[in-house]
Formats: sequence, structure tokens, C-alpha cells
Amino acid sequence: MIEERTIRSILAQQSQEAQQVPLESLCSRKEEALLELSSSQAQIVIGVRRSGKSTMCHRFLRSHQIDYAYVNFDDDRLTDFGNEDWDTMLTSLTILYGDFSYLFLDEPQNVPTWHLFVNRMLRQRVHVFLTGSNAKLLSGELSTHLTGRYNQVELYPLSFSEYLDLRGISSEPLLISDKAALQVAFENYLEQGGLPETLQHKRWKNYLSTIFSSIITRDIVQRFRVRYPEALNDIALQLLDNFAREVNYEGLSKMVGATTDKTVRKYVSYLSQAYLFVPLHKFSFKSRVRMRGSKLYVVDNGFASAINEMKDTDMGWKLENIVFLELLRRSYDNPYKVYYHKSAYEIDFVIVRGRKVSELIQVSVSLSNDKTRQREFSALVAGADDLHCGNLTIITLDSSSHTQYKGHEINVCNAVEWLIKT
Repeated sequence: MIEERTIRSILAQQSQEAQQVPLESLCSRKEEALLELSSSQAQIVIGVRRSGKSTMCHRFLRSHQIDYAYVNFDDDRLTDFGNEDWDTMLTSLTILYGDFSYLFLDEPQNVPTWHLFVNRMLRQRVHVFLTGSNAKLLSGELSTHLTGRYNQVELYPLSFSEYLDLRGISSEPLLISDKAALQVAFENYLEQGGLPETLQHKRWKNYLSTIFSSIITRDIVQRFRVRYPEALNDIALQLLDNFAREVNYEGLSKMVGATTDKTVRKYVSYLSQAYLFVPLHKFSFKSRVRMRGSKLYVVDNGFASAINEMKDTDMGWKLENIVFLELLRRSYDNPYKVYYHKSAYEIDFVIVRGRKVSELIQVSVSLSNDKTRQREFSALVAGADDLHCGNLTIITLDSSSHTQYKGHEINVCNAVEWLIKT
């Protein structure tokens, strides 16, 4: 049990730190539109650590001139916070903020009984905002204790458009110098990724390596009491070397040695739950078929660049990775599902709306090589015939164009133009 004056001191410091950051310096995120200010549901933002979840919630509340109470549980001074401390915290918040109707809880899943407290606040008609960095813990407890009483928003690292805004670079350059700045920004984004604070660190690789290790240790090893942490780390590094490709569980099991295939699958699941990797399932209208095959994409290109020192020859995987993440972001506005398709040919992304395939997307660094061009076009045309879809797209670093191939029109999109279009 933590003393009341200690809790009050911690909360006062947290409040001061949160309010010291100027509102205009907080990065605007598209996902803010998904939050509901007056809803009776808890507003929950989940995603990988350092993706900007807390910043987005602070900005949303402050931009609407809301006076809110705030608690950050991702604080070493609150490590021993227990069930008996909730009422003490509530008293301290009331002393600090007065009677409040909005409450922002940062990373509350660190406390086992957090969901019970949130439920109590909702019954008392308090508007609750909270963040979390583990999908399984949040979704499992929410579905059990807050059925129908929460609005969940997933937040990924910065989109390219948000990255440009944060750097003050125009997405519609007129001058040659502005066009050059846009191209350099894209190359940096492709390599360094979109975790907001990466831009503040000259030694960005060291920063990202530290974040990656922290997620492994704090969000997985400690939380799930992993018996073989070295095996988990080896699996994570191997997946970083092979992201955007189908997961070979048997190969991973052999690589780590002592662990079973079941353990490997469990560890890969932990890595996904912590949002280090994002799964993509194989396309089929039958759910049991979809679950048989899957790819894993890394949640931020910077992790792969910083930790495994990826080479320039891996640019194609990095480009495919940022396209996948952007497809996930865009699915919020116009809901659809994303899959990949593999038979005698492979389609990188299959976009499905309802029961209909609405678009097939390939990603290729360049189509200047005749063999590459033939392979990508042939796969799209085969997919168009098999999946009954006429909307065919290739995203590339080449110039945008439209082309006809075997009776099908293919839209070739420049990656930079595609990423910044609304």
C-alpha cells in the first residue's frame, strides 16, 4: 500500500509534466477523429510503445478545452500500486483537480484490477480515456468486464503524411528544392520509420534498439513470465530478418533448439500482442483457411534498420511494410479487411469489402526490369481472373502511369504520391 501523500506528490508531478508541453507542439493524428468526447464508453487507444498514444489523448482533450484528471501508471514509483490504492488515488485526484468528469489513465493494465476501477468510473458517469500497449490483456479484460462499454482505437507509428507535418515539409512541393526535401524525407521514413521521438535522436538506432529491448523485457518477458527469454529474443530477431514473409514455425523451432513448436507459436503470439509485429492472414472466405497461413510485418521500419542493419537490397521489404501499415490506417475511414493471396502466384495485398474482393495490390521497388514487370503484371492478371477483381494496383518507386496488360488495366502508383494522397 502506498501512502496518500506519496501518491498525491506523484500525481502532482505527472500533471505538471503533462501540462508543460505546449499544445501547438503536439503532433496531430488522424485517429483523433475516432475518439468520442461525450460518449459514455471508455475511449481506449492501444498500440506499440512510443507510438504517440498518450500524446494523442492529451492533444485531443486539451484541444477541446477539457479539464481532466491524469494518472500515468507507466511510472516506476507506482510499481507497487495495488487494489487497495485505488480509493487513495481517487481522493488525491479530487484534491488536485476538484470534481472532475474526465479521467485519463495512461497504461493502467500494469495494475491487475484496473478494469474494475474503470467500470466503477463509468458507472459514476466519468468519461474515461486510457492507453495500453498490449492487445491481448486489454481486449480480454475489456470483453469480460466492459462489454459494449468501450471504443477501441489502434494507433500505429506516424503515417508518412504525419511524418511530413512533424518535420514541416510540404506534401505538395512546387520548387525543385521542396521536391528534393520531400524525396529525402521519404528515404529517411523508409529507413527510420515513424516513431515520433526518433526525429529527436541523432543516435536513432540506439534509441530504437533500446525501445525494442524494453518491449521484449517489460511487455512480454515480465508480463507473461516467459521461461525462455533468450529463445524469445532469438525469435524476435529472426522475424526482424524475415518480416513481410510467411512465418515458418518449424524453422523457428529448430533455430532456437530447446523449445517446442507450441512454445514458438506462443512466443510469436506474444510479439504480436505487444504490437512489435502485425499479422496478415492468407486470403480465403473460409476462416479456418485464413488462419492456416500468415505473414508478420514489423510495426516500424526503424526497428529492422536499427537492430538487424538491413541492407539497401532489402528496400522492397521495407516498402511493402510501410504500404501494409498505411492500408491498416486507411481501413478506419472506409472499413475493409486486408489479406495476402498465394497459389501458383502471389498477391501482396487483397482488399476485401464485405464478401467482395475490391482491389489487388502489388508492391515492387521498380518495374524497369522486364522480368520483374512481367512477374508482377502476370500475378495481378491471374488474381483478377481467379478472385473476380478488376481494380489492379502496383505501388512502386517509379513514376505513376496506367497500362494495359492482357486485357486488364493496371494502375501503377508512385509510392510517395500514394502515401500522401487522402
